[in-house]
Amino acid sequence: MTLRDEVAQLVFIAFHGEAPNSRTREYRTFMRLIRETKVGGLILVNVSNGRVIAHAEPYALATFLNRMQRLTRVPLMVGGDFERGASMRVNGTTVFPHAMAFGATGEPAYARYEGEVTAREARALGVQWVYYPVADVNNNPDNPIINIRSFGENPQQVSAYVKAFIEGAHADKRNYVLATAKHFPGHGDTAVDTHLNLATIMADRAHLESTELVPFRAAIAAGVDSIMTAHIAVPALAPPELPATLSPAILTDLLRHELGFNGLVVTDALEMGGIAIGFSSGEAAVRALQAGADTLLMPADADAAIKAVVAAVEDGRLTRQRIRDSVVKILAAKEKVGLDRKRLVDMEGISDVVNSPEANEKAQEIAEHAVTLVRNGGHMIPLAAPDRTCFVVLGEGRFSTGGQVFAQEVRKRLRSGTVVTLDSSMSLADVDADLAKLSTCESYAVAAFASVAAYRGSAGLAGELPHVVESLTASGKPVAMIAMGNPYLLRSFPNVTAYLATYSTVQPSEVAAVRALWGEIHINGHLPVTIPGLAAYGEGIEVQAANGVRISGQGGR
Repeated sequence: MTLRDEVAQLVFIAFHGEAPNSRTREYRTFMRLIRETKVGGLILVNVSNGRVIAHAEPYALATFLNRMQRLTRVPLMVGGDFERGASMRVNGTTVFPHAMAFGATGEPAYARYEGEVTAREARALGVQWVYYPVADVNNNPDNPIINIRSFGENPQQVSAYVKAFIEGAHADKRNYVLATAKHFPGHGDTAVDTHLNLATIMADRAHLESTELVPFRAAIAAGVDSIMTAHIAVPALAPPELPATLSPAILTDLLRHELGFNGLVVTDALEMGGIAIGFSSGEAAVRALQAGADTLLMPADADAAIKAVVAAVEDGRLTRQRIRDSVVKILAAKEKVGLDRKRLVDMEGISDVVNSPEANEKAQEIAEHAVTLVRNGGHMIPLAAPDRTCFVVLGEGRFSTGGQVFAQEVRKRLRSGTVVTLDSSMSLADVDADLAKLSTCESYAVAAFASVAAYRGSAGLAGELPHVVESLTASGKPVAMIAMGNPYLLRSFPNVTAYLATYSTVQPSEVAAVRALWGEIHINGHLPVTIPGLAAYGEGIEVQAANGVRISGQGGR
């Protein structure tokens, strides 16, 4: 390889899983970057189609990857943030709930199972590198970007789930994927979305040792293949305002030398605000490699990043050996996952692997075991009189699909039940008009969707939705709030009668929530986090199933 070829192997570019027409500019760009520039790999990301986030379709994804793999002499490594299994990025795959739901079950074996299924489905789709598990300890309730992506706030508990997922991902050598612990040295104690800006952890070294670093040590001991960096400043370890991604003290001195990690160090996306606001594509790439990173993920300008790194070698800022050390690791990883033997996706085999009935059933079981009853004033849950309860869905946007399954499940049980869906785009006047229609209800069950998403900056209810909850509680009638996602919502609405947490916005969690309201499942989840001033870590009111009959035809898809 030439120096430029070697540098290009360190660069991973984004793609969306579509199969664009070969005459489009988009396709020609991929052709150039892969066949001529010879980038080392791809990362699957989703994009908005103008209304909702568009996920890749399995066959379109595989078709595109096969085309791209045929263009290269050195096979491409393909990665993806499969944090809820492949379903985070790809339709038609097993839908697992968010990590915090796993933490609420108290069963690390569930995470191991998720690792097995994720690896199997990823490999069937042509993905060999999974950017998961999240090893962050979410000990900041105001964290807008980690939150339910973390297994919880207890370092030992998080470690157990991190270890279990890695073991599952490595269980089947025929479907081995590279597992990634992220975001080093720990992104849980922040209140800033690093997609928007640089976050800072003010903890001292002792606290970092006892909390943030614990799951990463466990991941290394479990044989994790790679560790992803965080775009956070850690003054206890490196100069203030310097992202960990660009810090030799954090990536080399701490991660390599002290923690003894010898695997791949991959940057978080270099196009994110936590890096891009302060550094150009080229400078960020050079500094990341100087710090100790091996792979440059999603630089804002791949060509500029490669050019800058080549120039840095030529002028002595980086050595050729430093580049080759990382190239050797990447090539060894490609060999480890068998890309030297088989790089193309078996199109006919996809349907026999993804979205299996057994995996979907287990995912639904996990979602149900996660449901946690935090408060139950007047023994409101299970609902004694669902037919006299009005159900209110608080969606995250006008085109959000969150809550559709919840509403469907309610209507299966109450064909003439009252279900109202409100969303954050509605005006106060429209919200109040809909609330007026609910004045005759005897009680309310409010399913509040609050997910974690890049570039949003918060994980709370937006628009006039807080007014909805406040108005219902002010009525003096019982209000059961179901947190579909962020479990910390109770802090904003401490006067609700009952509070149920599912820790996820996925469809299996919507089904689980309705089943819990109807008393069809045993509620036995426990909080993997503290809700300050309202509920302690480990709390959870256990309620036996009152009605074990499930409505036929319902599922978690």
